[in-house]
Amino acid sequence: MNEGPHTAAPALDVKGLDVYYGHSHALQGVNLTLEQGVFSVVGRNGMGKTTLCNTIMGLLRPSGGSVRVRGQDVTGLAPASIARLGVGYVPQGRRLWRSLSVDEHLHLAAGMRRGNWTVERIYESFPRLAERKNHGGGQLSGGEQQMLAISRALLTNPHLLIMDEPTEGLAPVIVAQVEEMLVRLGEDGDMSVLVIEQNIGVATAVSRNVAVMVNGRINRIIDSARLAADRELQQRLLGVGLHAEIDPDVAARPQRAETERAPQAAQSNRPVRIYISNPTPPTRWSQPVPIARIEAAARTLSTAVARIEEVRQRRDAHAPLTSGPPVVLVAGTLDTKGTELRYIRDIIAASGLRTRLVDLSTSGKPSTCDVTAQEIALNHGRGGPAVFGHDRGAAVTAMAEAFANWVRRQGNIAGIISAGGSGGASLVAPAMRALPIGVPKLIISSVASGDVGPYVGPVDITMMYSVTDIQGLNSISRAILANGAHALVGMVKPRLDRGTSQERRTGAPLPAIGISMFGVTTPAVQKIVAHLHDEFECLVFHATGVGGRSMEKLVDSGQLAAVIDLTTTEVCDLLVGGVFPATEDRFGAMIRTRVPYVGSAGALDMVNFGAPDTIPERFAKRKFHVHNPQVTLMRTTPEENERIGRWIGERLNQMDGPVRFFLPEGGVSALDAPGQPFWDPEADAALFGALERTVRQTSNRQLIRTKHNINDPEFAATIVSAFRALLGRAGARRRATR
Repeated sequence: MNEGPHTAAPALDVKGLDVYYGHSHALQGVNLTLEQGVFSVVGRNGMGKTTLCNTIMGLLRPSGGSVRVRGQDVTGLAPASIARLGVGYVPQGRRLWRSLSVDEHLHLAAGMRRGNWTVERIYESFPRLAERKNHGGGQLSGGEQQMLAISRALLTNPHLLIMDEPTEGLAPVIVAQVEEMLVRLGEDGDMSVLVIEQNIGVATAVSRNVAVMVNGRINRIIDSARLAADRELQQRLLGVGLHAEIDPDVAARPQRAETERAPQAAQSNRPVRIYISNPTPPTRWSQPVPIARIEAAARTLSTAVARIEEVRQRRDAHAPLTSGPPVVLVAGTLDTKGTELRYIRDIIAASGLRTRLVDLSTSGKPSTCDVTAQEIALNHGRGGPAVFGHDRGAAVTAMAEAFANWVRRQGNIAGIISAGGSGGASLVAPAMRALPIGVPKLIISSVASGDVGPYVGPVDITMMYSVTDIQGLNSISRAILANGAHALVGMVKPRLDRGTSQERRTGAPLPAIGISMFGVTTPAVQKIVAHLHDEFECLVFHATGVGGRSMEKLVDSGQLAAVIDLTTTEVCDLLVGGVFPATEDRFGAMIRTRVPYVGSAGALDMVNFGAPDTIPERFAKRKFHVHNPQVTLMRTTPEENERIGRWIGERLNQMDGPVRFFLPEGGVSALDAPGQPFWDPEADAALFGALERTVRQTSNRQLIRTKHNINDPEFAATIVSAFRALLGRAGARRRATR
């Protein structure tokens, strides 16, 4: 569901729809607007969901109200006429012909309307149907029948697809396939989908907003994340897990869009329970389902698992795209930088690349573009009101968050470019950081000659100084903007052309692993890389705060098969106050993705500062070592190490993947060895003891003490041995798609 001005009529616009069965008022003034994409309607049995589908398709005649499809009134038309206008229908129960083969079903449906969906494409998209093409409809499994019913509708090449209970009675693995297909159909942009579901997990997974149907009315429209996470709300609105009458206060509330942000519980690491009101398909003779059965059938969805699925989608974003051809985004504030952004867009389009002009203006003014600011604003947790406010700073922050959320939902971004000042850079940078490493990202800005760290962060954003302000086209700005546009084209085209041809030339690449390193752990890392370079592509990251973030960004993007986190020193700077700090999300990527993790207490003996005269006064009496004129190291104390050990241990406890964390008793860095300036067995013992008291060790999560210094050859050999055993047992030794 979208709000605000649009350049085209809504895919579906239902106004005041009334339907009677005799004297029973089945639909009571239903209002529903679907602009584009996928939208879900949920509700208990008997609430009028299937009646709504049948009325839209012309199978039932309304007594009042109207149904418009892309602006054309279809109220009362025959079903065949509605289908010819571009409306496809996947009915509840599939309704296949038992005697017709799969191939006969498909050829019977093909040819009604020309479009991208052909029988050949169906067989490519659903290989199982190709294998069963000569089998009759009655010989197929439930999942295969649903594939065929969906395919039959797709072959009519509809603008609007209506699906009534598409996952009813399907196995979980087939349900997941249907979910993925619905998301891709919505992202493709050529087809809008109205999904009628009782399975709340499916409804909330495929649609950002969900309409709740109660007693023949659309009771409310609610953010899907909020509905998925709030069991009490599910009970009140849908009777999910508690078969009781709807609270009269809830039923009496007027239809409205829920604009509240999803509760914090949905953003925590605790699992979310998704309850399905009918674990088995109901019949008219069904009795109320016992709560115990509903509890047993509930689907547990942890945030870690959810993020793994997101990681998999982002990792595959550069593979052959079923959600549409690759596209370059030209994004910015069209109300102030429209001339410049369209100039960039035209240059990129002239090169043959497909472009989408995205408006990020917070003024609320309409503009001619491919994606409106109003559409982007809907991706904020609190919707348009959070974005189009009077406080410009708050509006820019909200629009940046909404754009980042929108970008995460796209599956075909080949590159992104923007131009503007500090506000424009702040608008696009979070979305660029949300994209996988390797997707070209370029910002042309007047702030690019200063400190660009806050904009670039841990990813590969390119920033180009605009020389003049981005304020109109002139001889200088034309040259700079054209250089930026051509630079992006030069980055995007080879990446698209490369495709699978590089694999054919060079064979499958080695799986990539991340290794963290500091100067005082370099000998250990060099030995580990020497052991592993024939089996893995070893990517080494300098543990300077942003280095750890970059490594974990690649983990989140699915581009690393495993991690050897030899140097965790960034935690010291975070907790004690050094200049190379980690963020609070250090180790978060490994928690979310469950990649095999081998870590150690590397360089946890030191806090980093700049030149000696920059060290805070409160540390004046501490032990220091001048590493170079610009870097001064401070030895951590037993008390600080105690705190560091607890902090790391708590993160290790959250890792569900295989974990081995090594404690080198001979010293955690080159400076922490007998005769060296930071040798302090008492401080190391405090660190190791805190870790051992905090970490809940299991067969999958182990702390391992060794007698060696971290840079001893024996320690590197121990790490390599554990790493090889871990990847083999975890089954994670796989090629990371890049």
